Amino acid sequence: MSLTHTAVTADLEPCGKEDHPDCGIRDVLDRIGDTWSVLVVVELASGDRRFRELQRAIDGISQRMLTLTLRRLERDGLVDRTVYPTVPAQVSYALTSSGAGLSHLIKTLADWSLEQRPVIAASRSAYDAAHPGHRIR
Repeated sequence: MSLTHTAVTADLEPCGKEDHPDCGIRDVLDRIGDTWSVLVVVELASGDRRFRELQRAIDGISQRMLTLTLRRLERDGLVDRTVYPTVPAQVSYALTSSGAGLSHLIKTLADWSLEQRPVIAASRSAYDAAHPGHRIR
């Protein structure tokens, strides 16, 4: 998903029209389906983290992208942000109950992925052998 796509969908709200039943699903999947949100939720599943701890734990995420991801997850009610009155101010992030529920779903998906990896690899090999020269990856 490109940054442009994320920026466009970040402001969308479910329309609630009966003839558009998937718009609410799309809105949620756009948020939790991006790489950074999933990785933040996975990191927070093991407990509260400060910003720098998250940034060090998530390889390749920039400060700006981590900030945006945390704000979006907080806006969606998946992450709580706590500011402690210290100098300098300390901020920690934790999963809400909704975020914890999502982390269980992500773990289930990860477990399924590991279990199915040999089957998927075999299927890809068979497809590649049957379709030489294709560009699907």
